[in-house]
Amino acid sequence: MRRLLCAVLLAAAGLAAACQHTPMNDPKPVRGFVTDMDTFKAFVARHPTAEQFRKAYPDVTLILPGQMATREFRMNNSRYFAELDGEGRITGGKFM
Repeated sequence: MRRLLCAVLLAAAGLAAACQHTPMNDPKPVRGFVTDMDTFKAFVARHPTAEQFRKAYPDVTLILPGQMATREFRMNNSRYFAELDGEGRITGGKFM
């Protein structure tokens, strides 16, 4: 019984660790607008904070939910409208 309890606790600890956000090292800033969509999508998949986003993509205008912005349409991936999770981390969004 004790072995079973230990196994269950170890499995739960592993699951909890897997569900946590992985800490991000400060990535090298990408200058200019987003051209490499695969790299950008991989970056967003790590659920960065707004601060991490701005450091990684300093030339891209980040628009957060509720923030006012013009409705002009941009074709150069220079403005990203982010979607946030409950912790305020970017989970997705779209260029407009």
